[in-house]
Amino acid sequence: MCRMARPRKPLLSRDRIVEAASALVDSEGLDAVSTRRLAAELGVSGPSLYNHFRNKDEILDAVADAVSAQVDLSMFDEPDTRDWRAALHDWAVSYRAALTEHPHIVPVLAQGPGRRPAGLRVADAVFGAMVRAGWPPAQATYIGALMRYFITGSALGSFARGFVDDETAYDPADYPHLGQAHLLAERRQKVDEGAFETGLRALVDGLSLQYELLSPGGTVRPAPKRS
Repeated sequence: MCRMARPRKPLLSRDRIVEAASALVDSEGLDAVSTRRLAAELGVSGPSLYNHFRNKDEILDAVADAVSAQVDLSMFDEPDTRDWRAALHDWAVSYRAALTEHPHIVPVLAQGPGRRPAGLRVADAVFGAMVRAGWPPAQATYIGALMRYFITGSALGSFARGFVDDETAYDPADYPHLGQAHLLAERRQKVDEGAFETGLRALVDGLSLQYELLSPGGTVRPAPKRS
């Protein structure tokens, strides 16, 4: 019986293209991605990519959506038994973790979900959870936007990495309060994660105060003035 020979290389697919593009973005950044480079990485001819994607932007969209698919949404599955504050906090931590694993794709994600399925599922889950918790739809939209600004902004860069590991760079005569700034670089993860957690808790606490001021009509009453 004659058997068909197996292809020497796996057949080209959307998943293979996205995987190769994601590896390029992670290692070299967005500018490294081109259809020619991807074709070379995959060992195929350039035009074969167009059987799966129309252009580079569609490929990057798919890479971004693959990252969105890594975000945990399970905390929104049981809205009746999970406080919206805890769910929002835990989702934000998961979202940032996914972005910090793939920081070069963050500028694409920051543009919004567009038509990306996983990105839209994220937006739908957050908005739906806030509305179910009692937030008016307009406020739920603001919360979703606020959280995206905060999370993507935190993943776009590192505050700690912005300082050099050289104590002579921060002369006390010029910068009297930066005597320990040269230590930030080596403590980058702790500083950046601590800053994110501090900001996240401040946001959730602030939203909690607004939530307490919600009127029966679904608007936020002004906070009482302090004497």
